[in-house]
Amino acid sequence: MDLAPARHPQPAPDRIVNGLSVDVEDWFQVGAFENTIARGDWDGCELRVERNVERVLALFDRAGVKATFFTLGWVAERVPHAIRAIADAGHEVASHGYDHQRVFTFSREEFAEDLKKSRAILEDTSGTKVTGYRAPSFSIDARNPWAHEELAAQGYIYSSSVAPIAHDHYGWRDAPRFAFRPVAGAAMIELPVTTAMLGKRRLAAGGGGFFRTLPYGFSRWAIAQVNREDARPAVFYFHPWEVDPGQPRVADAPLRSRLRHYTNLTRMEAKLERLLRDFAWGRVDEVVQLENAQEAA
Repeated sequence: MDLAPARHPQPAPDRIVNGLSVDVEDWFQVGAFENTIARGDWDGCELRVERNVERVLALFDRAGVKATFFTLGWVAERVPHAIRAIADAGHEVASHGYDHQRVFTFSREEFAEDLKKSRAILEDTSGTKVTGYRAPSFSIDARNPWAHEELAAQGYIYSSSVAPIAHDHYGWRDAPRFAFRPVAGAAMIELPVTTAMLGKRRLAAGGGGFFRTLPYGFSRWAIAQVNREDARPAVFYFHPWEVDPGQPRVADAPLRSRLRHYTNLTRMEAKLERLLRDFAWGRVDEVVQLENAQEAA
C-alpha cells in the first residue's frame, strides 16, 4: 500500500474549493446508538431523514453550494424521493454502505456484497452513477487494507473513509492527512476527513460532532489553516439529523453518547450558514477531480 500523499503544485488559497458532504442516515442509525437500538428495530422508529434532507437542500440552495450526499442504501429504499431530489438539485449521490455496519466487522466477501447492494439501490433511485464511497464511522483503517482494494476492484473513483486521528470510535492515526492512493497501481484516491495541526498534535476538524459542540471559531481557524498554510482543500461532513432539534431522545443510551448526539442541535444550522459563507465549497467528486488535475500538472 502506498501511503505517500499525492504531490502537486499548491494553488492560491482564495481559489481552493473545499469538499462539502452529508452522511445521509437517520437519528437512530448513528454509531453512538448502535448498542442501544438494534437494526431489527429500525423499521419501528420514526423516519425523519426525508424532512431533514429537504432542510439541508434548502440551506445549500440559499448558500448557492453543491455537495456530496453519502447515502445509506437502507435509507434510499425507504425515502427514494429524497434521493432523487438530491440528484435533481445537482448534488452528488455517493455510497455510505447499506445499513451503517462498520467495515472492519465485515469479511472482504461481505464488504464486496454490501458495496454492490448499496450501489445498485442508489443508482436505481437517483438515476446517477455512484463513484464515491464513505465508510460508516470512517471504519477503514490499518486493520482492513483489503477494503480499499475492493473499492478499487469495483471501480470506485474515490473513497473518503479515513479519519487520520486517534478516537475512541474510529481513526487511523498514522494515515496521511491529505489525498493519497491506497492501492498501488490503481487510480482510486482516498480523501481523508480534515484534521488541523496544533504543534505536533492532529486535531479532528472535519465536521460532525466536533463542529457542532466546539465554538465556531475553532472550525474557522482549522479550515483556514488547511487552506492557507497547507494550501489544500478541507473535507467537511455533517448529518441531516444534526439540523433536527425535535428528534426523539434515546433515554437509555449511555450518557456520553447522548451528550455527543444532542449537544447544540439548535445551533447547528446557523453555524453551517456561517461556514458556507466563510469558505468556498463544492462536491467531493469535484475536489477529487481537482486533486487529480493538480497531481498531473
